[in-house]
Amino acid sequence: MTTTTKPKLNFWQIWNMSFGFLGIQFGWSLQMANMSPIYKSLGAEADSIPMLWLAAPMTGLLVQPIIGYWSDRTWTPLGRRRPYFLVGALLASMALFFMPQSSTLWMAAGLLWILDASINISMEPFRAFVVDMLPEEQHSRGFTFQSFMIGVGSVVASALPWMMSNWFHVSDPEGYTGIPTSVEYSFYAGAVVLLLAVLYTVFTTKPYPPANMEEFKALQAKASIRDMFQEIFGSIRHMPKVMRQVALVQFFTWPGLFLMWFYYSPAVAEDIFHAAPNTAAYSEGVEFAGLTLSYYNLITFLFAFGIGSLAVKLGNQLTHFLCLTAGALGLFSLSWIENPNMLFVSMTGVGIAWASILSMPYAMFAGSLPKDKVGMYMGIFNFFIVLPEIIAALGFGWIMQHVLGNDQILAVALGGALMLLAGFLALRVESPKES
Repeated sequence: MTTTTKPKLNFWQIWNMSFGFLGIQFGWSLQMANMSPIYKSLGAEADSIPMLWLAAPMTGLLVQPIIGYWSDRTWTPLGRRRPYFLVGALLASMALFFMPQSSTLWMAAGLLWILDASINISMEPFRAFVVDMLPEEQHSRGFTFQSFMIGVGSVVASALPWMMSNWFHVSDPEGYTGIPTSVEYSFYAGAVVLLLAVLYTVFTTKPYPPANMEEFKALQAKASIRDMFQEIFGSIRHMPKVMRQVALVQFFTWPGLFLMWFYYSPAVAEDIFHAAPNTAAYSEGVEFAGLTLSYYNLITFLFAFGIGSLAVKLGNQLTHFLCLTAGALGLFSLSWIENPNMLFVSMTGVGIAWASILSMPYAMFAGSLPKDKVGMYMGIFNFFIVLPEIIAALGFGWIMQHVLGNDQILAVALGGALMLLAGFLALRVESPKES
Protein backbone atom coordinates (compact mmCIF):
# COMPACT_ATOMS: atom_id res chain seq x y z
CA MET A 1 0.00 0.00 0.00
CA THR A 2 1.42 3.41 -0.91
CA THR A 3 0.67 6.80 0.50
CA THR A 4 -1.06 7.79 -2.81
CA THR A 5 -3.77 5.10 -2.50
CA LYS A 6 -4.70 5.38 1.15
CA PRO A 7 -8.14 3.91 1.87
CA LYS A 8 -10.56 5.29 4.40
CA LEU A 9 -10.03 3.66 7.79
CA ASN A 10 -12.85 2.38 9.97
CA PHE A 11 -13.65 3.38 13.54
CA TRP A 12 -11.43 0.81 15.25
CA GLN A 13 -8.46 1.43 12.95
CA ILE A 14 -8.54 5.16 13.76
CA TRP A 15 -9.09 4.24 17.43
CA ASN A 16 -5.96 2.06 17.47
CA MET A 17 -3.74 4.66 15.79
CA SER A 18 -4.98 7.36 18.21
CA PHE A 19 -4.92 5.38 21.47
CA GLY A 20 -1.32 6.23 22.32
CA PHE A 21 -2.33 9.87 22.59
CA LEU A 22 -4.40 8.92 25.65
CA GLY A 23 -1.22 7.89 27.46
CA ILE A 24 0.73 10.94 26.33
CA GLN A 25 -2.02 13.23 27.57
CA PHE A 26 -2.24 11.28 30.82
CA GLY A 27 1.33 12.27 31.61
CA TRP A 28 0.84 15.80 30.30
CA SER A 29 -2.28 16.39 32.41
CA LEU A 30 -0.63 15.10 35.56
CA GLN A 31 2.10 17.70 35.23
CA MET A 32 -0.29 20.50 34.21
CA ALA A 33 -2.53 19.95 37.24
CA ASN A 34 0.22 19.29 39.78
CA MET A 35 3.56 20.92 38.91
CA SER A 36 2.72 24.35 40.35
CA PRO A 37 1.50 22.81 43.65
CA ILE A 38 4.64 20.62 43.68
CA TYR A 39 6.79 23.72 43.24
CA LYS A 40 4.83 25.51 45.98
CA SER A 41 5.32 22.52 48.29
CA LEU A 42 9.06 22.76 47.67
CA GLY A 43 9.12 26.47 48.59
CA ALA A 44 8.54 28.37 45.32
CA GLU A 45 6.94 31.84 45.34
CA ALA A 46 4.15 32.84 42.92
CA ASP A 47 6.37 35.12 40.81
CA SER A 48 8.95 32.34 40.30
CA ILE A 49 6.42 29.82 38.97
CA PRO A 50 6.57 30.98 35.29
CA MET A 51 10.36 30.53 35.09
CA LEU A 52 10.10 27.06 36.63
CA TRP A 53 7.65 26.14 33.84
CA LEU A 54 10.12 27.14 31.13
CA ALA A 55 10.84 23.48 30.33
CA ALA A 56 7.53 22.93 28.54
CA PRO A 57 7.88 25.56 25.80
CA MET A 58 11.66 25.32 25.44
CA THR A 59 11.65 21.58 24.88
CA GLY A 60 8.76 21.96 22.43
CA LEU A 61 10.66 24.62 20.51
CA LEU A 62 13.82 22.54 20.30
CA VAL A 63 12.48 19.01 20.05
CA GLN A 64 9.40 19.10 17.82
CA PRO A 65 10.87 20.47 14.56
CA ILE A 66 13.94 18.25 14.92
CA ILE A 67 11.83 15.15 15.53
CA GLY A 68 9.54 16.21 12.67
CA TYR A 69 12.48 16.48 10.26
CA TRP A 70 14.00 13.12 11.18
CA SER A 71 10.68 11.26 11.38
CA ASP A 72 9.91 12.41 7.81
CA ARG A 73 13.16 10.68 6.80
CA THR A 74 12.92 7.54 8.94
CA TRP A 75 11.95 4.07 7.82
CA THR A 76 12.57 1.09 10.10
CA PRO A 77 10.83 -2.22 10.83
CA LEU A 78 8.54 -0.10 13.04
CA GLY A 79 7.89 2.34 10.21
CA ARG A 80 8.31 6.10 10.16
CA ARG A 81 6.73 7.49 13.34
CA ARG A 82 6.46 4.51 15.71
CA PRO A 83 10.15 4.47 16.79
CA TYR A 84 9.68 8.01 18.13
CA PHE A 85 6.44 7.06 19.90
CA LEU A 86 8.28 4.27 21.69
CA VAL A 87 11.47 6.09 22.70
CA GLY A 88 9.55 9.13 23.95
CA ALA A 89 7.16 6.99 25.98
CA LEU A 90 9.96 5.07 27.70
CA LEU A 91 11.78 8.25 28.74
CA ALA A 92 8.60 10.06 29.81
CA SER A 93 7.50 7.11 31.96
CA MET A 94 10.81 7.15 33.82
CA ALA A 95 10.54 10.92 34.42
CA LEU A 96 6.98 10.53 35.74
CA PHE A 97 8.14 7.83 38.14
CA PHE A 98 10.92 9.93 39.64
CA MET A 99 9.10 13.30 39.70
CA PRO A 100 7.23 12.84 43.03
CA GLN A 101 10.49 11.81 44.70
CA SER A 102 11.88 15.33 44.15
CA SER A 103 13.31 16.78 47.35
CA THR A 104 14.36 20.19 45.98
CA LEU A 105 13.09 22.73 43.45
CA TRP A 106 16.03 22.16 41.10
CA MET A 107 15.39 18.42 41.06
CA ALA A 108 11.69 18.86 40.20
CA ALA A 109 12.52 21.46 37.52
CA GLY A 110 15.19 19.22 36.01
CA LEU A 111 12.84 16.25 35.82
CA LEU A 112 10.23 18.48 34.18
CA TRP A 113 12.74 19.24 31.40
CA ILE A 114 13.26 15.51 30.84
CA LEU A 115 9.52 14.79 31.01
CA ASP A 116 8.55 17.54 28.56
CA ALA A 117 11.30 16.69 26.09
CA SER A 118 10.24 13.04 26.14
CA ILE A 119 6.54 13.80 25.72
CA ASN A 120 7.38 16.03 22.75
CA ILE A 121 9.37 13.20 21.14
CA SER A 122 6.19 11.10 21.16
CA MET A 123 3.61 13.83 20.60
CA GLU A 124 4.91 15.48 17.43
CA PRO A 125 4.90 12.32 15.27
CA PHE A 126 1.35 11.52 16.42
CA ARG A 127 0.11 14.67 14.63
CA ALA A 128 1.93 13.68 11.44
CA PHE A 129 0.64 10.11 11.83
CA VAL A 130 -2.88 11.34 11.01
CA VAL A 131 -1.72 12.67 7.64
CA ASP A 132 0.38 9.55 7.00
CA MET A 133 -2.45 7.11 7.62
CA LEU A 134 -5.67 8.86 6.56
CA PRO A 135 -6.92 10.29 3.27
CA GLU A 136 -7.48 14.04 3.33
CA GLU A 137 -11.25 13.73 3.78
CA GLN A 138 -10.63 11.91 7.10
CA HIS A 139 -8.06 14.35 8.54
CA SER A 140 -10.66 16.17 10.66
CA ARG A 141 -11.90 12.84 11.99
CA GLY A 142 -8.36 11.75 12.83
CA PHE A 143 -7.58 14.93 14.75
CA THR A 144 -10.96 14.71 16.47
CA PHE A 145 -10.16 11.16 17.61
CA GLN A 146 -6.95 12.53 19.11
CA SER A 147 -9.03 15.14 20.96
CA PHE A 148 -11.25 12.33 22.20
CA MET A 149 -8.26 10.35 23.52
CA ILE A 150 -6.77 13.47 25.07
CA GLY A 151 -10.09 14.08 26.82
CA VAL A 152 -10.25 10.56 28.24
CA GLY A 153 -6.65 10.61 29.47
CA SER A 154 -6.99 14.07 30.93
CA VAL A 155 -10.24 13.31 32.78
CA VAL A 156 -8.67 10.48 34.73
CA ALA A 157 -5.21 12.02 35.17
CA SER A 158 -6.44 15.38 36.47
CA ALA A 159 -8.80 13.74 38.98
CA LEU A 160 -6.38 11.02 40.04
CA PRO A 161 -4.99 12.71 43.19
CA TRP A 162 -8.58 13.43 44.32
CA MET A 163 -9.50 9.80 43.57
CA MET A 164 -6.46 8.54 45.48
CA SER A 165 -7.51 10.59 48.51
CA ASN A 166 -11.28 10.03 48.44
CA TRP A 167 -11.68 6.59 46.87
CA PHE A 168 -8.51 4.81 47.95
CA HIS A 169 -8.04 6.75 51.22
CA VAL A 170 -4.43 7.71 50.51
CA SER A 171 -3.49 10.37 53.06
CA ASP A 172 -0.48 12.08 54.59
CA PRO A 173 0.55 11.60 58.22
CA GLU A 174 -0.18 14.49 60.57
CA GLY A 175 2.43 17.22 60.31
CA TYR A 176 3.67 15.98 56.93
CA THR A 177 5.19 18.65 54.64
CA GLY A 178 6.13 18.09 51.04
CA ILE A 179 4.56 16.63 47.92
CA PRO A 180 1.19 15.04 48.86
CA THR A 181 1.18 11.24 48.83
CA SER A 182 -1.94 11.26 46.62
CA VAL A 183 0.05 13.15 43.97
CA GLU A 184 3.02 10.78 44.37
CA TYR A 185 0.93 7.66 43.74
CA SER A 186 -0.80 9.36 40.80
CA PHE A 187 2.52 9.95 39.07
CA TYR A 188 3.48 6.29 39.52
CA ALA A 189 0.19 5.24 37.93
CA GLY A 190 0.71 7.75 35.12
CA ALA A 191 4.07 6.24 34.23
CA VAL A 192 2.42 2.85 33.66
CA VAL A 193 -0.57 4.19 31.73
CA LEU A 194 1.56 6.31 29.39
CA LEU A 195 3.83 3.44 28.43
CA LEU A 196 1.04 0.87 27.94
CA ALA A 197 -1.12 3.19 25.83
CA VAL A 198 1.72 4.03 23.44
CA LEU A 199 2.69 0.35 23.20
CA TYR A 200 -0.90 -0.43 22.20
CA THR A 201 -0.68 1.91 19.20
CA VAL A 202 2.79 0.67 18.28
CA PHE A 203 1.62 -2.94 18.13
CA THR A 204 -1.85 -2.48 16.58
CA THR A 205 -1.17 -0.02 13.74
CA LYS A 206 0.91 -0.84 10.69
CA PRO A 207 2.10 2.27 8.81
CA TYR A 208 2.20 2.58 5.03
CA PRO A 209 5.63 2.61 3.37
CA PRO A 210 6.71 5.64 1.30
CA ALA A 211 5.04 5.85 -2.14
CA ASN A 212 8.43 5.81 -3.89
CA MET A 213 11.04 3.99 -1.83
CA GLU A 214 13.92 4.97 -4.13
CA GLU A 215 13.13 8.68 -3.77
CA PHE A 216 12.72 8.17 -0.04
CA LYS A 217 16.13 6.50 0.25
CA ALA A 218 17.68 9.42 -1.63
CA LEU A 219 16.00 11.79 0.84
CA GLN A 220 17.38 9.72 3.73
CA ALA A 221 20.89 9.80 2.25
CA LYS A 222 20.75 13.59 2.04
CA ALA A 223 19.67 13.98 5.66
CA SER A 224 22.17 15.83 7.85
CA ILE A 225 22.27 18.40 10.63
CA ARG A 226 23.08 21.13 8.11
CA ASP A 227 20.29 20.02 5.77
CA MET A 228 17.91 19.88 8.72
CA PHE A 229 18.44 23.53 9.65
CA GLN A 230 18.29 24.61 6.00
CA GLU A 231 15.01 22.73 5.57
CA ILE A 232 13.50 24.10 8.76
CA PHE A 233 14.36 27.76 8.06
CA GLY A 234 13.49 27.41 4.38
CA SER A 235 10.13 25.89 5.26
CA ILE A 236 9.41 28.71 7.71
CA ARG A 237 10.06 31.25 4.93
CA HIS A 238 7.74 29.38 2.54
CA MET A 239 5.05 28.51 5.05
CA PRO A 240 1.60 28.12 3.42
CA LYS A 241 -0.57 31.22 3.84
CA VAL A 242 -3.31 29.39 5.74
CA MET A 243 -0.74 27.98 8.16
CA ARG A 244 0.60 31.51 8.83
CA GLN A 245 -2.90 32.70 9.64
CA VAL A 246 -3.60 29.78 11.99
CA ALA A 247 -0.19 30.29 13.59
CA LEU A 248 -1.25 33.79 14.67
CA VAL A 249 -4.34 32.30 16.31
CA GLN A 250 -2.13 29.86 18.20
CA PHE A 251 0.24 32.64 19.23
CA PHE A 252 -2.50 34.20 21.38
CA THR A 253 -4.38 31.03 22.37
CA TRP A 254 -1.62 29.22 24.19
CA PRO A 255 -0.43 31.97 26.56
CA GLY A 256 -4.00 31.98 27.87
CA LEU A 257 -3.80 28.27 28.54
CA PHE A 258 -0.32 28.59 29.98
CA LEU A 259 -1.43 31.21 32.51
CA MET A 260 -4.24 28.90 33.58
CA TRP A 261 -1.80 26.02 34.04
CA PHE A 262 0.63 28.28 35.93
CA TYR A 263 -1.84 29.53 38.48
CA TYR A 264 -5.21 27.77 38.48
CA SER A 265 -4.53 25.02 41.03
CA PRO A 266 -2.68 27.18 43.59
CA ALA A 267 -5.24 29.97 43.04
CA VAL A 268 -8.10 27.63 43.92
CA ALA A 269 -6.28 26.40 47.03
CA GLU A 270 -5.23 29.87 48.25
CA ASP A 271 -7.97 32.23 47.01
CA ILE A 272 -11.09 30.03 47.09
CA PHE A 273 -10.18 27.52 49.84
CA HIS A 274 -8.20 30.24 51.69
CA ALA A 275 -5.39 27.83 52.57
CA ALA A 276 -1.62 28.21 52.92
CA PRO A 277 0.87 25.81 51.23
CA ASN A 278 1.89 22.70 53.16
CA THR A 279 -1.40 22.46 55.06
CA ALA A 280 -4.16 19.86 54.89
CA ALA A 281 -6.59 22.50 53.57
CA TYR A 282 -4.15 23.37 50.79
CA SER A 283 -3.91 19.73 49.72
CA GLU A 284 -7.71 19.59 49.73
CA GLY A 285 -7.86 22.69 47.52
CA VAL A 286 -5.30 21.30 45.07
CA GLU A 287 -7.19 18.00 44.86
CA PHE A 288 -10.47 19.84 44.23
CA ALA A 289 -8.80 21.95 41.54
CA GLY A 290 -7.61 18.73 39.94
CA LEU A 291 -11.16 17.41 40.06
CA THR A 292 -12.44 20.49 38.20
CA LEU A 293 -9.63 20.15 35.66
CA SER A 294 -10.74 16.56 35.21
CA TYR A 295 -14.25 17.85 34.64
CA TYR A 296 -13.18 20.24 31.88
CA ASN A 297 -11.43 17.34 30.21
CA LEU A 298 -14.65 15.33 30.54
CA ILE A 299 -16.40 18.16 28.68
CA THR A 300 -13.65 17.95 26.05
CA PHE A 301 -14.20 14.21 25.81
CA LEU A 302 -17.96 14.61 25.29
CA PHE A 303 -17.73 17.65 23.02
CA ALA A 304 -15.27 15.82 20.76
CA PHE A 305 -18.19 13.67 19.57
CA GLY A 306 -19.99 16.69 18.14
CA ILE A 307 -17.34 19.22 17.18
CA GLY A 308 -16.72 17.57 13.80
CA SER A 309 -20.39 17.84 12.85
CA LEU A 310 -20.49 21.41 14.14
CA ALA A 311 -17.47 22.29 11.98
CA VAL A 312 -19.18 20.81 8.91
CA LYS A 313 -22.21 23.05 9.49
CA LEU A 314 -20.48 26.25 10.59
CA GLY A 315 -16.96 25.90 9.19
CA ASN A 316 -13.75 25.36 11.11
CA GLN A 317 -13.14 29.07 11.64
CA LEU A 318 -16.51 30.02 13.16
CA THR A 319 -16.53 26.83 15.24
CA HIS A 320 -13.11 27.70 16.67
CA PHE A 321 -14.18 31.29 17.43
CA LEU A 322 -17.27 30.16 19.35
CA CYS A 323 -15.31 27.56 21.32
CA LEU A 324 -12.50 29.97 22.26
CA THR A 325 -15.09 32.53 23.37
CA ALA A 326 -16.63 29.92 25.69
CA GLY A 327 -13.20 29.23 27.16
CA ALA A 328 -12.45 32.92 27.65
CA LEU A 329 -15.73 33.45 29.53
CA GLY A 330 -14.90 30.46 31.73
CA LEU A 331 -11.53 31.93 32.70
CA PHE A 332 -12.99 35.42 33.27
CA SER A 333 -15.59 34.00 35.67
CA LEU A 334 -12.95 32.85 38.18
CA SER A 335 -12.66 36.45 39.36
CA TRP A 336 -16.16 36.33 40.90
CA ILE A 337 -16.37 32.78 42.24
CA GLU A 338 -16.60 32.17 45.98
CA ASN A 339 -18.37 28.80 46.05
CA PRO A 340 -15.92 26.11 44.84
CA ASN A 341 -18.72 24.18 43.12
CA MET A 342 -19.18 27.07 40.66
CA LEU A 343 -15.76 26.18 39.25
CA PHE A 344 -17.48 23.37 37.35
CA VAL A 345 -19.46 26.00 35.42
CA SER A 346 -16.28 27.89 34.57
CA MET A 347 -14.51 24.74 33.46
CA THR A 348 -17.37 23.83 31.11
CA GLY A 349 -16.35 26.72 28.87
CA VAL A 350 -12.68 25.80 29.13
CA GLY A 351 -13.45 22.19 28.16
CA ILE A 352 -15.30 23.32 25.04
CA ALA A 353 -12.37 25.53 24.07
CA TRP A 354 -9.82 22.76 24.71
CA ALA A 355 -11.67 20.34 22.40
CA SER A 356 -11.42 22.88 19.61
CA ILE A 357 -7.81 23.86 20.33
CA LEU A 358 -6.75 20.22 19.99
CA SER A 359 -8.40 19.69 16.62
CA MET A 360 -9.64 22.73 14.67
CA PRO A 361 -6.29 24.52 14.09
CA TYR A 362 -4.81 21.34 12.57
CA ALA A 363 -7.93 20.70 10.49
CA MET A 364 -7.74 24.29 9.17
CA PHE A 365 -4.26 24.00 7.67
CA ALA A 366 -3.31 20.29 7.33
CA GLY A 367 -4.66 20.06 3.79
CA SER A 368 -2.34 22.86 2.61
CA LEU A 369 0.92 21.12 3.64
CA PRO A 370 3.42 19.52 1.21
CA LYS A 371 3.04 15.78 1.67
CA ASP A 372 6.78 15.14 2.02
CA LYS A 373 7.17 17.70 4.84
CA VAL A 374 4.16 17.03 7.03
CA GLY A 375 6.18 16.01 10.11
CA MET A 376 8.49 19.01 9.87
CA TYR A 377 5.63 21.48 9.34
CA MET A 378 3.80 20.04 12.35
CA GLY A 379 6.96 20.69 14.36
CA ILE A 380 7.29 24.21 12.96
CA PHE A 381 3.64 24.89 13.79
CA ASN A 382 4.54 24.13 17.38
CA PHE A 383 6.81 27.23 17.33
CA PHE A 384 3.69 29.36 17.53
CA ILE A 385 2.57 27.52 20.62
CA VAL A 386 5.86 27.58 22.49
CA LEU A 387 7.29 31.01 21.56
CA PRO A 388 4.55 32.94 23.39
CA GLU A 389 4.88 30.48 26.28
CA ILE A 390 8.61 31.21 26.47
CA ILE A 391 7.84 34.93 26.49
CA ALA A 392 5.35 34.33 29.33
CA ALA A 393 7.80 32.15 31.27
CA LEU A 394 10.62 34.71 31.00
CA GLY A 395 8.62 37.89 31.47
CA PHE A 396 5.42 37.14 33.32
CA GLY A 397 7.11 36.80 36.69
CA TRP A 398 7.91 40.53 36.53
CA ILE A 399 4.33 41.35 35.47
CA MET A 400 3.02 39.13 38.25
CA GLN A 401 5.08 40.90 40.89
CA HIS A 402 4.94 44.53 39.71
CA VAL A 403 1.63 44.80 37.81
CA LEU A 404 -0.74 42.14 39.12
CA GLY A 405 0.50 42.14 42.73
CA ASN A 406 0.90 38.32 42.67
CA ASP A 407 -2.88 38.00 42.18
CA GLN A 408 -3.17 34.49 40.74
CA ILE A 409 -6.88 34.77 39.90
CA LEU A 410 -6.22 37.96 37.91
CA ALA A 411 -3.47 36.19 35.98
CA VAL A 412 -5.93 33.46 34.95
CA ALA A 413 -8.45 36.11 33.83
CA LEU A 414 -5.75 37.76 31.69
CA GLY A 415 -5.32 34.37 30.02
CA GLY A 416 -9.02 34.52 29.15
CA ALA A 417 -8.55 37.90 27.44
CA LEU A 418 -5.78 36.48 25.25
CA MET A 419 -7.96 33.50 24.36
CA LEU A 420 -10.80 35.81 23.29
CA LEU A 421 -8.42 37.76 21.03
CA ALA A 422 -7.34 34.47 19.44
CA GLY A 423 -10.99 33.65 18.73
CA PHE A 424 -11.44 36.86 16.71
CA LEU A 425 -8.25 36.12 14.77
CA ALA A 426 -9.64 32.66 13.89
CA LEU A 427 -12.43 34.34 11.93
CA ARG A 428 -9.80 35.77 9.56
CA VAL A 429 -8.35 32.39 8.57
CA GLU A 430 -9.02 31.38 4.96
CA SER A 431 -9.84 27.82 3.95
CA PRO A 432 -7.11 26.04 1.90
CA LYS A 433 -9.34 26.19 -1.18
CA GLU A 434 -9.82 29.96 -0.78
CA SER A 435 -6.09 30.55 -0.49
